[in-house]
Amino acid sequence: MIEWAVVATLLILALALVLTTARLFIGPSLADRVVALELIALIAVGIMLAYAIQVDRPAFMDVALVLALTAFMAAVGFARLLERGGSSDE
Repeated sequence: MIEWAVVATLLILALALVLTTARLFIGPSLADRVVALELIALIAVGIMLAYAIQVDRPAFMDVALVLALTAFMAAVGFARLLERGGSSDE
């Protein structure tokens, strides 16, 4: 039963990844693109966690945690750039 749930989760996350990648390329402003990149990182974390459950390898959860923390730090860096007067438009 859990295998079907993991496969369904991976398919939904793959669809979300495709739609978010489209937003990354279409996004009219830099802020839209940064949000899309953040969402791509979050989706990648979800894919890693689902895969870790599927193959029963908890070590992949550590990798997902590192990716989540790295993506968070990138978002903080972008927010500080905008706060200090960086341009948010192209």
